[in-house]
Amino acid sequence: MSKPVDQLRLNRETALDDPKGRLFVDQGTAAMTDLSKVRLLRCGVDTVRQLYRGLIRPEIMALFETPGVMVDFAGQRWHSGRVSKDSGYQYKLQNADLGFILLVKNFNTKVETLGPHLKIEVSPHAIDSLSPERLQERMDYYARHVLSHVERNQCAVHLALDVQGWKPPTDLVARMHCRARTHRDISGINEITWATKSSVYGRGETSMFGSAGSIQLCIYNKTEQARATDKLDYWEGVWRRRDSFDDNDPYNYDPTQDVWRVELRYHHSVIQQFAAGSFDLTTGGTLETDSYATFAPHLDGLWRYGLSQFKLLTRPGHFDPAWTLMREDARVDLPVDSLVDKTEYKRQYKTARGFSGKNVELFLGNFVSLLARERVGAKKAFSTLKQWDCWPVIRDHYAAKDMTEFDLYCHVRDLLEERHIRWGRAV
Repeated sequence: MSKPVDQLRLNRETALDDPKGRLFVDQGTAAMTDLSKVRLLRCGVDTVRQLYRGLIRPEIMALFETPGVMVDFAGQRWHSGRVSKDSGYQYKLQNADLGFILLVKNFNTKVETLGPHLKIEVSPHAIDSLSPERLQERMDYYARHVLSHVERNQCAVHLALDVQGWKPPTDLVARMHCRARTHRDISGINEITWATKSSVYGRGETSMFGSAGSIQLCIYNKTEQARATDKLDYWEGVWRRRDSFDDNDPYNYDPTQDVWRVELRYHHSVIQQFAAGSFDLTTGGTLETDSYATFAPHLDGLWRYGLSQFKLLTRPGHFDPAWTLMREDARVDLPVDSLVDKTEYKRQYKTARGFSGKNVELFLGNFVSLLARERVGAKKAFSTLKQWDCWPVIRDHYAAKDMTEFDLYCHVRDLLEERHIRWGRAV
């Protein structure tokens, strides 16, 4: 399939070509779309997760002897506790006032072993109040108090654009084109379409595309979400003081209108792929970044990349005008110089080539055969596969073949079905 194209952008007053124009014209149908009432309020970093490797300091484990109590850590008071195994960690230190959560002790690594024992999650108000450099210093400071032999182990980020005067179309699922095969809406089930792995819930207040372990697009009513979590006052303050990207009306938040959020969530493994595969157009060198602060100048590039991978179309081969506006006009609001025009962004997959690639496929075949013998279903088989330590190698090997996680699940399902049908109970 050829790459979709943008519609013509014209100045509403002169009807001349204008890269910032709000009048869009479909060259094929001559249909016109006026987006002059769409307001891009703010594009910023909503979440930062910085990962670290190291040895857990012995005195740290004493903080978790009595879960649910207040403890002293790094000169401040924190709430200690346990977390669910789904997080990948066992314990947490939380200070919501500061805006930090420290997840400590990787579930899959012994406490006395050097490993990925720390993840620091930062809330929007802490990100908003600190420059990337200052925020990195603060995270590194906490990391040194948790670990010895500490080293950064890449970051994950969520980028969010808040919009007024636009809402997702009712046929969003049909018009959103992407490699990701998974979509879900969260508000009360209305319909589920198994053929496309999509589901539509209630009023469609929240739509999600893609996998949390890769790049995920989330579109939701931010006003409703902020009101439900008692954060509307905070976000209204942010929207009122931020430049809306509109030169003629820079402070145009309307409290009578809902704000919709378009959010891109980048897993740390994807950030690492960009760090290894992207290169500086001036020097030719790769980025090789491992922290939020060093990657921050490239977040504009990730915003554009994400809205080019998730494609909202008006018709086959043509971007929706609102999607073009969001992709081209929004800039991530950070006090750093953007390097988007000086960098070629590309993901480098850790492909298993040659002998090791063959090993991956041989392993998967033997794995499926053993599970078929035990009459294990596809969902349980795939869940077991993802829990294995070498799952990232398997995932990246098939990603290099343009297979998503859902494609790989379907492959495992089909292999199991084939063995059950061809071999029956003889497997």
